[in-house]
Amino acid sequence: MKLSNLEQAIITEEKVAGYLLSLAHPAGRSKAGFFYRFGFETEEWEILAHALVNHATSHEVEKVEETPFGMRYNIEGAIETPDKRNPRVRVVWFVRHGETIPHLVTSYPC
Repeated sequence: MKLSNLEQAIITEEKVAGYLLSLAHPAGRSKAGFFYRFGFETEEWEILAHALVNHATSHEVEKVEETPFGMRYNIEGAIETPDKRNPRVRVVWFVRHGETIPHLVTSYPC
């Protein structure tokens, strides 16, 4: 199964630049170190955002979890990176109850 409505996916600058690519963020700094090693940069956060959508387009949903607030979707596979080494990552998306638009939650190596 593929994640639906990716053309409407919500991926904010705060989530990508302020978390996934932030070396100062307490929970995000290890993820930032990982993504920086493959050529992603805070100043060009849109490149990572685009790669995360492409990742969901290219790979099947591996796991679906229902939570009290909605559905959580895990997608695993290679992500296209600026340096072309394309490591495997897990990307987590969330769709709130009563909605159909996926929101980016996080991404990390798997």
